Amino acid sequence: MAKGEGGEQYSNASLLNKPSSDGIQLARKRDRNRLSICNKLCYAVGGAPYQITGCALGFFLQIYLLDVAQLDPFYASIILFVGRAWDAITDPTVGFLVSRSPWTRFGRMLPWILFSTPLAVLAYFLIWYVPPFENGKVIWYLFFYCLFQTLQTCFHVPYSALTMFISSEQKERDSATAYRMTVEVLGTVLGTAIQGQIVGMANAPCLPGPNGNNSNSSLTESSPEPGISIEHTRMAYMISSGVICLIYILCAVVLFFGVREQKESCRPKSEPMSFFQGIRLVMGHGPYAKLVMVFLFTSLGFMLLEGNFALFCSYTLGFRNDFQNILLVIMLSATLTIPFWQWFLSRFGKKTAVYVGSLSVVPFLVLVALVKSNLIITYIVSFAAGVSVAAAFLLPWSMLPDVVDDFQVHNPDSTGHEALFYSFYVFFTKFASGVSLGISTLSLDFAGYVTRGCSQPAAVDLTLKLLVSAAPIALIIIGLCILYTYPIDEERRQGNRKLLQEQRDSESDSETDSTELANMV
Repeated sequence: MAKGEGGEQYSNASLLNKPSSDGIQLARKRDRNRLSICNKLCYAVGGAPYQITGCALGFFLQIYLLDVAQLDPFYASIILFVGRAWDAITDPTVGFLVSRSPWTRFGRMLPWILFSTPLAVLAYFLIWYVPPFENGKVIWYLFFYCLFQTLQTCFHVPYSALTMFISSEQKERDSATAYRMTVEVLGTVLGTAIQGQIVGMANAPCLPGPNGNNSNSSLTESSPEPGISIEHTRMAYMISSGVICLIYILCAVVLFFGVREQKESCRPKSEPMSFFQGIRLVMGHGPYAKLVMVFLFTSLGFMLLEGNFALFCSYTLGFRNDFQNILLVIMLSATLTIPFWQWFLSRFGKKTAVYVGSLSVVPFLVLVALVKSNLIITYIVSFAAGVSVAAAFLLPWSMLPDVVDDFQVHNPDSTGHEALFYSFYVFFTKFASGVSLGISTLSLDFAGYVTRGCSQPAAVDLTLKLLVSAAPIALIIIGLCILYTYPIDEERRQGNRKLLQEQRDSESDSETDSTELANMV
């Protein structure tokens, strides 16, 4: 009888202690999902290489191919378009391969980052080297540009998807994303500063042409120091690329050793699917397709502005020796306003932040195109444009996890496809970049662009104004019209978060019950 009472007391004690045990396990799980400031910083640093190299290529590659490598604008447009189109194709391919990668002791994403870095650095450096031959120069730049884009994709797609694997807590992921966006914008500042300031100190003099009576020729500033030649400019590009390569390697090392990819934060993967099944899967999710279309158009607008702003400042505004400083002001402004946009989206919602952030640049784009050349006004417009650029950086990557969560809520049995969502988004943004660079360079060719000319024909000035003002405004407005139909508002986002947390808690309880049953047996 006493034995029976003791067993009953033990059973009652177990029942009383079980909630406490579950609470301890839940607290431990939350501790595992909580990221330290050091973890967030190490994760954020990993985003810098993509932005540093992307900013240098976006702002300077076009003017480098035209004025330093001295390629015909038609061939330069082919290199820019084919390179970006190839880059866009590699993103879903790498995303598909990453989603099928086996788990290693370092994780599933981090090995891709580690092994792609050395070759990516080498390819990037050779993009900025002018080969000592003329006939194969176009092939040289096309090959190494495509090779670098492929290797950088092997870095950036796994890194982007890593957001979903550093923690299962949405709050922690959003916080880490804010850290990442801040570092990435700092990366653009660094890329602009390194490339712009080093190259700016060795800016080769322009060549006077037959358009001496062009209305813009009086605006063009005096040439640099007479001792500077085109060889000095080429060496400056190589030095700046070497510095960027060292930073790329350092950031990759910090990311690899400072971030732990959590296997517990991802649910069991579904059965492997083919590449085209993956395309149908992600593009068949309505909110994702609409979000991609929104940022396809808005990104295309901002990339047209980015790709042509250096030429616009140099020739249309006549600030040939100041354009690198103007670009730096844009990036510094974007860096300073990232915390503001993080506060704004948490206070007013992400859709509202997209509307306000994208539309805020429109008046200044109109102003810079209509007002005659004035350096002070150009700096003011550049600072204001940077505010909008910050929103363009932060918001897409802040909204993508919401779409992935929404997909998981509506497709609970289809898991392990995070890399596909991120890779297809990067695919469309890079496709937009390729289209913008190709079309803009080809447009300049048709307008009669003069390589290294001190002045350009009036048609080139008009084309540059359209490329940095009218076209970006039209594309941004189209993107915002599509955003109106985007269904994930703050209420739905919070509802998805609660449902996913309930699913995770249910899975955790099932694992706990199974463990207790096994211990009893």
